[in-house]
Amino acid sequence: MSQLFPDYRPSWETDAHRELRKHAAEFFRKEASPNQERWAKQHAVDREFWTKAGQAGLLGFELPEEHGGLGGDFGMHAVVQEELVYAHDSGFGFAVHAPIVAHYIDVYGSDEQRKRWLPGIISGELVLAIAMTEPGTGSDLQAVRTTAIRDGDDYVINGSKTFISNGTHCDLLVIVAKTDPAQGAAGVSLIVAETKDLAGFERGRVLEKMGQHGQDTRELFFSDMRVPVSNRLGEQEGLGFYQLMEQLARERLIIAAMCSAVAEAAILEAVRYSKDREAFGRPIGAFQHTAFTLAECKAEAFAIKATVDTAIQQYIDGKNDAATASMAKLFAAEASDKIVDRCLQIFGGYGYMMEYPIAQMYTGSRVNRIYGGTSEIMKEIISRAM
Repeated sequence: MSQLFPDYRPSWETDAHRELRKHAAEFFRKEASPNQERWAKQHAVDREFWTKAGQAGLLGFELPEEHGGLGGDFGMHAVVQEELVYAHDSGFGFAVHAPIVAHYIDVYGSDEQRKRWLPGIISGELVLAIAMTEPGTGSDLQAVRTTAIRDGDDYVINGSKTFISNGTHCDLLVIVAKTDPAQGAAGVSLIVAETKDLAGFERGRVLEKMGQHGQDTRELFFSDMRVPVSNRLGEQEGLGFYQLMEQLARERLIIAAMCSAVAEAAILEAVRYSKDREAFGRPIGAFQHTAFTLAECKAEAFAIKATVDTAIQQYIDGKNDAATASMAKLFAAEASDKIVDRCLQIFGGYGYMMEYPIAQMYTGSRVNRIYGGTSEIMKEIISRAM
């Protein structure tokens, strides 16, 4: 239940979602919140945290029950992502693992691949990452330069990727590569690398980011790395770009849900601080300017929440509409960033101190307007549908 909007219920939220919310909130308060400073220093969550999350049943919501999943819906991912934000976590790569990459494997994987990988994905024994972005290629996925050239029963993969979340711990890596460099979008395929003891696979440096310091974001390098052809997602080569386009709406929706929660969490922190902090003999929340600022932020946060929940309901109803997901992400990312900035101002000098969650939200939220497709790309997608 939202602390900022206690009487609000998304149309998609059922009793099962509400029970999950309570369970996830308790788990993250106990297992994630106390470790944020340490995870930030080591630039990664503890590897054991993944298996703890798996044991808590937080990694396989939409995956088939026959493999250990819950057979649920996308709303369950949104619930958990929101509770991660409310717990002030900025390190756990849940969004990449569960709602995004696991879905690629479930939807496009063969029966043998699902049987082999899904149980470990659900238990947390196999951590997932996806390698799209390259040093010279961002949103233009048709222009990737990483190649996967077939040699017998293997693909020989060469190239590099950057900004890869879960780069330290990933056991399964979905690589966006050109299996036919001459074919443009039609030459892109998705290939799953099992990284343990894989010759030619190298994890580069942990990238020093402005925020989200506990997230293990790395560069990755492939040098004559051999991966079995049987690890390709899809029955034939050249389907990768279309698979990406079909699934990117999910990525944008989970980021939008994250943004909605960030806006709420920032306001709650600012409200608490405004009641405790005094100036000129009274709490700063008693000053009209502070009260009106928070009132405006709350109204805007509700607009974000309603927009995002509408898009989630549409997706749950089976309408995978790229324009709607893009509108939700665009609005949520842009508006939540402004809310966090205004809430930080209420803290004065303390808002600039990284020990305060509001400062961590400020540095961590800025990337929401960039990854999963920049705001400019979102506008392009929306405009094409007009």
